[in-house]
Amino acid sequence: MELPIFQVDAFTDSQFKGNPAAVVILEKNISAELMQEIAFENNLSETAFIDISKTPFEIRWFTPTIEVDLCGHATLASAKVLFEYYPQIVDEVIEFNCLEHGALIAKKTDDKIFLDFPVDIATPTNLSEEISKAIRAEVNECLVGETKLMVVVDNEKIVKGLKPNFSAVAKLDAMGLIVTAQSSTYDFVSRCFFPQTGVNEDPVTGSAHCVTAPYWAKKLNKKKLLAAQLSDRGGELTCIIENERVLIGGRALLYLKGKIFIG
Repeated sequence: MELPIFQVDAFTDSQFKGNPAAVVILEKNISAELMQEIAFENNLSETAFIDISKTPFEIRWFTPTIEVDLCGHATLASAKVLFEYYPQIVDEVIEFNCLEHGALIAKKTDDKIFLDFPVDIATPTNLSEEISKAIRAEVNECLVGETKLMVVVDNEKIVKGLKPNFSAVAKLDAMGLIVTAQSSTYDFVSRCFFPQTGVNEDPVTGSAHCVTAPYWAKKLNKKKLLAAQLSDRGGELTCIIENERVLIGGRALLYLKGKIFIG
């Protein structure tokens, strides 16, 4: 069996920046066990599997160690691949179907692709002291979303300089941790840590902006926000709040394409 595979740098217009994701195109179903083995072999933060034999296209995401219920950058990468390499089966709007969240829409707008994701309204929690020790920085606010913790710190310099204790972060009762602050260059910045899923730091995390964007939209009284993730690779995102949805926009660049050979 041969499977087409692509690697895409998401949320960037510069190669070797943004967040790399693998995209595997399926024309028939394969087992979740095989998907996990491929994702482990790829050793990227996420590998997306797109079953184009189904309508809408079924999408699943795997880290090297587990399946996750939502992934923004790998969805952006998937849309990039379909728009550029499978134009015969898509138009300007792509509808994906995922197991946990149902329909997800990707739309091409000028030089960006926008993802239509559900908002995740975080609520206050009392883990500030525990998280402060884990990230070795003072925490102003601590909130929890559906699967992720989010803390707010004083400024972007603190976000940029974080050196977390990943063993301590991994013990937090959540899938991952977002650290965010208001910015002078952007509306807000963040970094995202997911040692629980085998990814100490995710370079650019689209799904984290389901949590951060509604928080900062309310705080700044803005519906359209420009965000940056301050990992070493870095990335930029445009976030637009519309009712109970967040439109997450960004650019993407193809890095490689090839085939997986399954014996």
